[in-house]
Amino acid sequence: MSGKIPFNRPSILGRELELVQEAISGGHISGNGPFAKRVESLLERELGVPRVLLTPSCTHALEMSAILLDIGPGDEVIVPSFTFVSTANAFAMRGARITFVDIRPDTLNLDETKLRAAIGPRTKAIVPVHYAGIGCEMDEILKISGEAGVSIVEDNAHGLFAAWKNRNLGTFGRLATQSFHETKNFSSGEGGALLVNDPALLERAEILRDKGTDRSRFFRGEVDKYSWVDLGSSWVMSDLLAAFLLGQLEQRERVFVARRRIWEEYKEGLEDWAMQNGAVLPSMPPEASPSFHMFQVMMPSLASRQALIRHLAENGILGVFHYVPLHLSEMGRRLGYAPGAFPETERVSDQLLRLPFYNDLSRADQNRVIEEIVRFRGPSK
Repeated sequence: MSGKIPFNRPSILGRELELVQEAISGGHISGNGPFAKRVESLLERELGVPRVLLTPSCTHALEMSAILLDIGPGDEVIVPSFTFVSTANAFAMRGARITFVDIRPDTLNLDETKLRAAIGPRTKAIVPVHYAGIGCEMDEILKISGEAGVSIVEDNAHGLFAAWKNRNLGTFGRLATQSFHETKNFSSGEGGALLVNDPALLERAEILRDKGTDRSRFFRGEVDKYSWVDLGSSWVMSDLLAAFLLGQLEQRERVFVARRRIWEEYKEGLEDWAMQNGAVLPSMPPEASPSFHMFQVMMPSLASRQALIRHLAENGILGVFHYVPLHLSEMGRRLGYAPGAFPETERVSDQLLRLPFYNDLSRADQNRVIEEIVRFRGPSK
């Protein structure tokens, strides 16, 4: 057997190390430095958003969103149960009650047909998650949120440079968040960004990110000193990480081509096997221009999913499941949720398997993954 194939592997794409050295030589490696500004400007230009603020993680950007929208005790925030804990936790930390919604069986995104029934008089925000970098049905979500007077915060951790109906993901909500975690298409190890689409929120967003001070205004010469003016924390990204991230983002066209190739080769190589074995491959709506963040296989049952994970592991390949439904977590149970509340979320959580997917996954290693899956014969029920 050849070497092991991990689920994810970080890679150097271009000038990352050169730019990190340049940051060190330039004498500014703390937050809000010259490389952070270059990254923020690049993203603002490419996405067409008024302001991008780099953060230490997507979690921090979500926490900033909750404060910017004045989320507090008694408020309700709608979140899909099939998502990472930060999507809910950022708002729960402010005292909000989390209202979960089920997902669609095709895209695994928040089911917009369930949204109206979930909105109540205390609903203050909806947080759609663009799963796997495939856009939610944003036209309908915007319509429903507008009728209810509810803000949208897009969790776009998977979807940088993806689009829905030719409009960039991250530009629909008042706010949106991005992730640059090690597993994402573009990485600084840990990192994130807050996209501020509502100019009315920008000044306060700068203050929150800079420990609750108006230091940004001071550096622009708008005030003669800066001081504590609001809530906040140290939510700026180190310029070392920003320099590394800039090197990744400079290769965005190359990354897109590579990841599209990997996604399409999985799709082509597994189509016949999937039809013969009752498995389902990812669905791509015609309105979506995806980021090709991941490739998942939906097995017919929990038993068959677990058997395939074991088969791959025995052959040196790491395939992994994804989210455990938040409504079934200990915190979810405290909120009063129980098994059966969101059947699609529970089914997907049991049956979904993510395949190795990273920027420099070689054709030889990908072919080995495909060959082992095609060779797999396991329980179907």
